[in-house]
Amino acid sequence: MKKIITVVLLFISIGVFAQLEHVEPAFWWIGFKNPHLQLLVNGPQISKTDVSMHYPGVELTAVHKVTSPNYLFLDLVINSKIAKPGKFVIKFSKNGKTLDSYTYELKARTKGSSERQGFSSADVIYLLMPDRFANGTTKNDNVPSMIEKADRSSMNGRHGGDILGMEEHINYLKDLGVTAVWSTPLLENNNERTTYHGYAITNYYKIDPRFGTNQDYVQYVKDCHQNGIKVIMDMVANHCGINHWWMKDLPMPDWIHQFPSYTQSNFQMSTIQDPHASAIDKKIFLDGWFDRTMPDLNQNNPYLLTYLTQNAIWWIEYAGIDGIRMDTYPYCDKEPMAKWAKAIMTEYPHFNIMGETWLSNPVSVAYWQKGALNPDHFNSYLPTVMDFPLLQALEACFNEGNGWDTGMKRLYNSLAYDYLFPNTNNILVFAENHDTPRFNFIVKNNVDKFKLAMAFLMTTRGIPEIYYGSEIGMTGDKAKGDGDIRRDFPGGWPNDSINAFTAAGRTPLQNEYFNYLSKLLHWRQKEAVIQTGKLIHYIPQNNVYVYFRYNNKKTVMVILNGNNTEQTLNTARFSQCIKNFTRGTDVETGKTIQLQPSITIPKETAYILELK
Repeated sequence: MKKIITVVLLFISIGVFAQLEHVEPAFWWIGFKNPHLQLLVNGPQISKTDVSMHYPGVELTAVHKVTSPNYLFLDLVINSKIAKPGKFVIKFSKNGKTLDSYTYELKARTKGSSERQGFSSADVIYLLMPDRFANGTTKNDNVPSMIEKADRSSMNGRHGGDILGMEEHINYLKDLGVTAVWSTPLLENNNERTTYHGYAITNYYKIDPRFGTNQDYVQYVKDCHQNGIKVIMDMVANHCGINHWWMKDLPMPDWIHQFPSYTQSNFQMSTIQDPHASAIDKKIFLDGWFDRTMPDLNQNNPYLLTYLTQNAIWWIEYAGIDGIRMDTYPYCDKEPMAKWAKAIMTEYPHFNIMGETWLSNPVSVAYWQKGALNPDHFNSYLPTVMDFPLLQALEACFNEGNGWDTGMKRLYNSLAYDYLFPNTNNILVFAENHDTPRFNFIVKNNVDKFKLAMAFLMTTRGIPEIYYGSEIGMTGDKAKGDGDIRRDFPGGWPNDSINAFTAAGRTPLQNEYFNYLSKLLHWRQKEAVIQTGKLIHYIPQNNVYVYFRYNNKKTVMVILNGNNTEQTLNTARFSQCIKNFTRGTDVETGKTIQLQPSITIPKETAYILELK
């Protein structure tokens, strides 16, 4: 009888410890500058076990127990001079008996990984929403383990676009002339509704199965690289999805920001820089939730910060991506995120990260760029910021006449604040994205105004971004809901009546949009003067904006006529930049334009002149 009781007690003791549920990151690499690795280990009552491991060059330096008994955080130090690629076993024991184990792998880094070149002002970025771009296979439209199912009839539902659809149209991007692709998040969003956008992540290490697999994404990156296209991964550090697995059992209470009752962010980003801001306003901005379905993560928690940092490095090394776009950057706790950015750029000095800096004035945007001379001495270590003030200028300038600060002067005035930015090449410039009204809707489908805007974006300073479908005149009204500005790309689904991925499938008007932009993009690829040259601009007169890009080898003159009538310019005013040049070749038409004594430019037209 005593023997039976002993066996039962032993069974109960062992049964308390179920199989490990999560070990993140699941594997790592040898050869990083930072030798430290922290593993998050999750499983029932795992904190009651003893942890051991033995592998040459790898030392387990600390085992951290936290509030929840179902977590351990393991600190490892990897000596790159001793450790070799291979596998070792991490054991979890109780009273000398192994209850569970995990086989951990250390991989060799890809040769030249640390020297990878991120996106830059030499690139043009194509922003797409995977769910709305192309459906490569209907087999993953619905996945049993995923809560929300496909519903193409709903503008807020999942429509079935996936990585295979992206893969099948790499050549389309190459033909268009873009050199980098940024997709909205592809990671798992296993929530009840509106999951197509991807910004409520429920697993930071897993591609959403409705988009494909981790290996599908790795292959997509490789194939993009083979076609001369860089890949930018959209990440979210400010919040996760309400159904993230850790929300059922947080490692510790301050893993997320919590209030006595639900508190939404006040969305007032100015509180971060406002010297007069109250503590409560600043706290609610930073710690309040975006939505009830998006818990706000606490980057001040050192375990979470390490988790987010390692996750970013893991995806860079694993998938070979060329850049990160970080969502809602100012909503994160700024000092920890500066450490995050610095840690990544230390490992990959030529990499690039852009933060979503949705602020309405250049002073506020410049605050977030690495090296900014801020009064509070804050340095974000964030290389690239997004020029939302210039977006606002573009949204307004083509639908209004000449005025003291309207029309083309909006563009001039926006760039006049460039003295605030430490690096004007690392500023993302755009006319629309997945959160704003479609530009073609704003200009009422006026193809000439579209050409004016694209001519400006492709020749001004910074990194141009275009939003999927803009190149064929797609439109959408933000007032009707986000789904209207995120329509399906025509031809991405088998039964679509129009296939705008091919010249034959596009309408004449769609081809006019596409061909103009494509010509500009292919020209820009070869022009260092546009990519990194200096800029001199002239105050717009009569709603005509003139500026020059130049270096020691070439000068390009850009003229933007925002009027609905032709205009004649006396060129003597531009002698500082024209110098001894006598003519220019228009990039679009190939025509020769004489520079003296005047230039006549048709209504709503852009001249991009290579000076001779």
